[in-house]
Amino acid sequence: MFERHWHRHYDYAAPTSIRYPHIAVQDLLQIPANTLPDKTAIYYEGNEITFRDYRDMVFRMANALSAVGVEKGDRVGIQLPNCPQYLIAYYATLSLGAIVVNLNPAYTQEELSMIADNTGLSTLFSLDENAPLIRKICREVSSLSRIILTNRMDYAGQSKKKDNPETGPGWYFFTTLLENCSDTKKPRVQVDTEDPAVIQFTGGTTGIPKGVVLTHANLVAAVMQTSPRMQPILQFIAPERRSALIIIPLYHIYGNLIANWSLFNAMTMVLVPRFNMDELIDLLLKIEEITYFPAVYTMLSAITNHSRIGEVDLGKKIKIINLGAAPTPVELIERIRDMGIFITEGWGMTETAGIGVVNPILGKNKPGSIGIPAPDNDIRIVDINDGVTDVPYGQSGELLIKGPSVMKRYWNNPEETSNQLVDGWLYTGDIVVQDEDGFLFIVDRKKDMIIAGGFNIYPREVDEVLYRHPKVKDAVTAGIPDPYRGETVKAFVVPVEGQKVSAEEIIAFCREKLTAYKVPKEVEFRTELPQTAAGKILRRILREEEVEKRQHSED
Repeated sequence: MFERHWHRHYDYAAPTSIRYPHIAVQDLLQIPANTLPDKTAIYYEGNEITFRDYRDMVFRMANALSAVGVEKGDRVGIQLPNCPQYLIAYYATLSLGAIVVNLNPAYTQEELSMIADNTGLSTLFSLDENAPLIRKICREVSSLSRIILTNRMDYAGQSKKKDNPETGPGWYFFTTLLENCSDTKKPRVQVDTEDPAVIQFTGGTTGIPKGVVLTHANLVAAVMQTSPRMQPILQFIAPERRSALIIIPLYHIYGNLIANWSLFNAMTMVLVPRFNMDELIDLLLKIEEITYFPAVYTMLSAITNHSRIGEVDLGKKIKIINLGAAPTPVELIERIRDMGIFITEGWGMTETAGIGVVNPILGKNKPGSIGIPAPDNDIRIVDINDGVTDVPYGQSGELLIKGPSVMKRYWNNPEETSNQLVDGWLYTGDIVVQDEDGFLFIVDRKKDMIIAGGFNIYPREVDEVLYRHPKVKDAVTAGIPDPYRGETVKAFVVPVEGQKVSAEEIIAFCREKLTAYKVPKEVEFRTELPQTAAGKILRRILREEEVEKRQHSED
């Protein structure tokens, strides 16, 4: 194992290198199912499922899927919010050696069709309210032959609605499949650790989403890299008491990592299907304690500033908060620490299975830093222009990372794979500065990605939709500062000469074709947009103007 100068800042229980178990992701479920079979594995809207029952449901669903034709290597889409059905479908799919394709429940028909066609999706788990939309997609995507529907009141076998909402071959209801299969034996499918486990879509520099292929080895490594840094706190909390509050969407790589990590640490997963502050406070009042709360800045800001937060003693209720997905103001972090809660930040990408750089829980912390590389991760900071020359401490450059959780490739996209993955080094696109202790500070993003409320938004994708509006001549999207979301999407539009168009009309048009969080929140009309001599619109200039404008307004 290589020695790096940042290793001296690891938590005392964290190793510099790990011996990774050669197991598949679904094998993590056996740990709590065997050792704590009667402990609650999933708590969801007052319903509880034990670890033993959870494992049995996973294998029953896996065997049911096998009976209707799902095989090793098949791509199985899961388009569900946080609910027990998601977790059962996820591990059942992996138990067959099939590949999970995570899908945002808010995807439009256009987005869903594109991903289904790109991956050759054979099976889709979704909500019954999406049935009309899925009917249309099935007509466009010939490979999609099995649809499994559930509803928001179906608590993994405790459904209040038994009737299948659709008829015809290949359409099934989640509860019916589960109840009609009593076989709880683990499927006899050989799953190698280097087999693909998940295809997780992320944006691309061209605006076309890329499918990140993460193997079983990648996902298990991410769990093992994450766990040691929690031990200084977890060692004092008996496994019987441990719980994780999961508001982060399970279909997101952050949520996927938390689900797998929770199994490894025998956590009760308290699933929250939507972020509603009054509902969350009512839930916190019911639950005795939360060991681990993975969050993003916007979530934490909303909680700490809510009018009812005085009803909950957060310092007594929550033990550890982990922040990810977007930078968090130092002031908010200090406010949480003042409550007596351990809080830590980390950085990761879809391409690194959600883990890359972390801050110690006990140890040196530097305000504004995303931390130091996780065990077995190595980094380089290279010149932004040539992408090869290592820069000295204190100088900004692009962050490159190599490690066991780094993806193997992009799905059906060798060109993008070769662009971003060179000799095992992943070009992250983040511009950082590293100090002499090895702590990293993000200063900019090489790509124009917008992070709004923890979600990655690639402005080119929004630009493409804007250009399809018949009254739009030129358009460009930029991320502008937002006190709640961190950043928000603003569109700058030049209308076609002689045409009148309103901001409301532009926003409504985008809402039809984009997931809600990608839709511009502001629209500014201009007679022209700043351009280079070659005619390239200068997105950066517009963003800088907005930052300066907001700074002046605050002054």
